[in-house]
Amino acid sequence: MNVTLIVAVIVVSAIALLFLIALFTRRNYSIERSVLISRPVGEVFQYLRLLKNQDNYNKWVMIDPAMKKHFTGVDGSEGFIYRWDGYNKAGAGEQEIKSIVTDSSIKTEVRFSRPFKGVAKSLLETGSFDTPPDTSGTTIVKWTFSSELKYPANILLLLKLIEKTLSRDLEVSLANLKSNLEV
Repeated sequence: MNVTLIVAVIVVSAIALLFLIALFTRRNYSIERSVLISRPVGEVFQYLRLLKNQDNYNKWVMIDPAMKKHFTGVDGSEGFIYRWDGYNKAGAGEQEIKSIVTDSSIKTEVRFSRPFKGVAKSLLETGSFDTPPDTSGTTIVKWTFSSELKYPANILLLLKLIEKTLSRDLEVSLANLKSNLEV
């Protein structure tokens, strides 16, 4: 048998095995990262609740400064929608504030339309978490991002590519946030 044919059979078999495994593997993922900011909870929360402030810290928003943006509603309140249409890596979609608990949490839904369709949940939480309130003027910001990948895209979860990329992006965004607020 030809060596090229053997290699081709092995490669095709490996790819077919990945697709088969993906049929039985998870489709959901959740990434969580946090940062400690030397500012009181109220100040940090008031900054985070305004989605337009993402222009100054969110890596995904900052990736394409020339993207078109459209806003519906009152920024910082439930129902506010931040739409974007990017020319480079930002793609297109919208983010809607679904709920706000003052000085505690902001839940948003991110709906992607390009380069792929999908929906993700984003949760920003501020506070001390599992400890008594901090009186020193520091705030922990915890960012959770979760979604589902349909078959066969869930193969990316097997390879941990989505989690690695999103984890790095959340860490960069939170470092930007910390830098901006601690000035």
